Amino acid sequence: QVQLVESGGGLVQSGGSLRLSCAASGTIFSIYVVGWYRQAPGEQRDMVAGINQGGYTSYKEAVKGRFTISRDKDKNTVYLEMNNLKPEDTAVYYCNYKGYSRETFEFWGQGTQVTVSS
Repeated sequence: QVQLVESGGGLVQSGGSLRLSCAASGTIFSIYVVGWYRQAPGEQRDMVAGINQGGYTSYKEAVKGRFTISRDKDKNTVYLEMNNLKPEDTAVYYCNYKGYSRETFEFWGQGTQVTVSS
């Protein structure tokens, strides 16, 4: 089992910045991907950014150049730095952990609200 605790959401004006944190505890897989997803009301949950055990990162096109995913291996924490926020970034942001061994194990955090006012 992996427990994920997110923090850092809030209300910010357009153009502002926020940093989300996802602290993992429990079983840590040697092969994993940690992703940040977001879901706006009435929309599907989409992946925003991801990072794997090797530090490889990927981003949704709409956030490239504005969002940065990073990790602190000692703290088992993944961050999402969000700059130049836009109203369309408003959503609940979820941390997702996928661990790979003989099968895939997937865990979700509780979500944190990000609201960007215009």
